[in-house]
Amino acid sequence: MKLWERIQAWKRGEQQPISARHGETGESAARKHLRKLGLKFLTANFRSKRGEIDLIFRDMDCLVFVEVKTRSSEDWVRPAAYVDARKRKLLSQTALDYLRLIKNPEVKIRFDIVEVLLVDSKVSEVRHLPNTFVMAKPYRYG
Repeated sequence: MKLWERIQAWKRGEQQPISARHGETGESAARKHLRKLGLKFLTANFRSKRGEIDLIFRDMDCLVFVEVKTRSSEDWVRPAAYVDARKRKLLSQTALDYLRLIKNPEVKIRFDIVEVLLVDSKVSEVRHLPNTFVMAKPYRYG
């Protein structure tokens, strides 16, 4: 199949790029894992003009914004290392957009990362890293 034909097939939804399939696999595994830990699933792939949050959960009285990092190898660096300062800032801004959408309730928030490792496109390990970072300056209170 030629490149143009593959692009057209992808646009029609007939074939997703492997990175998209891995991302969906990772998000599904992360969602199942967090539900098993007792968190209540609220929404997936929340988008605002400033970014996207993969998963949003509630853990008792806390809103949990989850970034899922799926990799087929961690030879060079752990998947969580890809959540750099720029990404933390975008996640913070997007979290504020979500909070505005739900009328800014007085609620605790935290940012978690879930690392999903794949072997032959199948989940081999899920690692939950709770409260990985705080809201980026200047967006946090205090």
